[in-house]
Amino acid sequence: MQLPVNYEECPIAMRKEVRNEYIKLQKGICLFCNEPLNSEPSELVRSKWINKKLFPKNFFKYPIHLHHNHDTGMTIGAIHCVCNAILWQYHGK
Repeated sequence: MQLPVNYEECPIAMRKEVRNEYIKLQKGICLFCNEPLNSEPSELVRSKWINKKLFPKNFFKYPIHLHHNHDTGMTIGAIHCVCNAILWQYHGK
């Protein structure tokens, strides 16, 4: 699979494959906090307040998200859902 892909044009079923490919490439490490994706995000990330009202209903249902650029649509990597929330809420990404 050639990465990055356009998140907006990627069928939902394929997004899981793309996410798994990033997990392999990143050796299971979150692109944002540098902690293993199969564990909790870093303490710094967990210490930030998250306004869950800002996010879609099932946003926190899946622990690992496929992060993408909201301007270009292109995927960036795999991150913890909480890291994704921090990027969205505090940095608009």
